[in-house]
Amino acid sequence: MDLDMNKIMEMANQMKAHLEKTQAETMNMQVRGEAGGGMVAVTMNGRHEVIAVKIEPAAMTDVKLLEDLIRAACNQAVANVQAEAKNKMGLLAQSMGVGPLGNF
Repeated sequence: MDLDMNKIMEMANQMKAHLEKTQAETMNMQVRGEAGGGMVAVTMNGRHEVIAVKIEPAAMTDVKLLEDLIRAACNQAVANVQAEAKNKMGLLAQSMGVGPLGNF
């Protein structure tokens, strides 16, 4: 088997470019986590930064409940970020014919 180093380098550069694009998309994505049937909603980006919080006035009558709802919405947003990132990386691996890349 004769290996063409130029072809291998070209393929490696393409894979690197696809990976960088997917990582950038992942960092810039926005996901939402909700709790209390939508009484509290948290929007988070792929860097796990909270970029928006929405609280229905009815949730503000009980401080302890509000704290629990905020925590739950944040935790759901984090889980959604992780699931979406794993999905994007899995699709990238599939498109390159690499197969599953494990846990992200």
